[in-house]
Amino acid sequence: MEGLCQEDGMMMAVLEINLTEHNASNCETKANSTGVNLCQEFYVYCTPFILVIGLTGNLLSLRVFMARNMRKLSASVYLAALSLSDIFALLFYVMLEWLRRGMPSISEGFLPHFLETRGICQLSLYLSYISRFLSAWLVVTFTVERYIGVCHPLRRKDLCGSQSAQKAIGSIAVISLCLMVYKPIISGVYQVGPTRVSRCTFDPNFRFLSFVLDNIFAVFITLVPFVIISVLNTMIIRKLCQRSRAHRRSLRSAVNQDSVIRLEFTIIPLVVSFVFVMLNVPFFCVWFKLFLLSEMVSTSNAVHNFTGLHDALLVTRVIFYMNYCVNFFLYSITGAYFRRELCTLFVFRNKRR
Repeated sequence: MEGLCQEDGMMMAVLEINLTEHNASNCETKANSTGVNLCQEFYVYCTPFILVIGLTGNLLSLRVFMARNMRKLSASVYLAALSLSDIFALLFYVMLEWLRRGMPSISEGFLPHFLETRGICQLSLYLSYISRFLSAWLVVTFTVERYIGVCHPLRRKDLCGSQSAQKAIGSIAVISLCLMVYKPIISGVYQVGPTRVSRCTFDPNFRFLSFVLDNIFAVFITLVPFVIISVLNTMIIRKLCQRSRAHRRSLRSAVNQDSVIRLEFTIIPLVVSFVFVMLNVPFFCVWFKLFLLSEMVSTSNAVHNFTGLHDALLVTRVIFYMNYCVNFFLYSITGAYFRRELCTLFVFRNKRR
């Protein structure tokens, strides 16, 4: 049993879809005999709400940021791209993972066999990895753009325009398309476990390579963005506080619409990036502990702790999923300009009817 659970632990340490191939038959039998626990229920029933809310909110956000009054702003270009990448992440990552893990708990006997077919397997993995990489690094790029605009205003015209934003987004998209090509190459449909069930997983011949690359991928969509965003946000807040004190001393109170919009689109990425960090930290901490524990699982007590971490990973995974649905609410709370354009969208439609 220890060997089987250790194998399952290594899969969970990979962080991503390798969790679907729990080969620990003894562990699975124990879970089935005791039924679905609270952590599993939390994952099973909360994920569909995240899907519905996320898809609706991101579609509305995309429509607002693509409006004529908004798309001329570089911030709108970034946020529209972020909404689109979040939609793809919800469809090709959150939904497909839920169909594999959550739906069978609700509908007994349901198995998404179409996801375990050659071609669809590789394509879904590729799109899943691309969308998650884009969602994380679009937040980073937007934060960098706001850092330049706030801390280096003389470079704003050269580096913070809508054309520069389009080039930056295009570059990230090309990089993600190239970097993530490894996943479909070393993945496929293989028979796993004692029951020899066909699963979409890594090629057994590239087991260690897949383990290493997936852990690098996990770090680059969690830890690295966390560090960059935290450092830049600290500098942005410090600069904004210095400006606020300077303006109070000089008694300059003249504020035009352009400066208000610029301030709003400075606050929005601050809030979005902070929330991104907060929603990522729990998942990354649990994953990192699983990664360390997977290297030394050898006692029954360690296996017990490992099982508890598996449940914690399900809960923090749902929290991580909220990255892809929460931005619409953040825009609505922090952006008066966004709220006005959103209201205009619905008022205009009502008048046309």
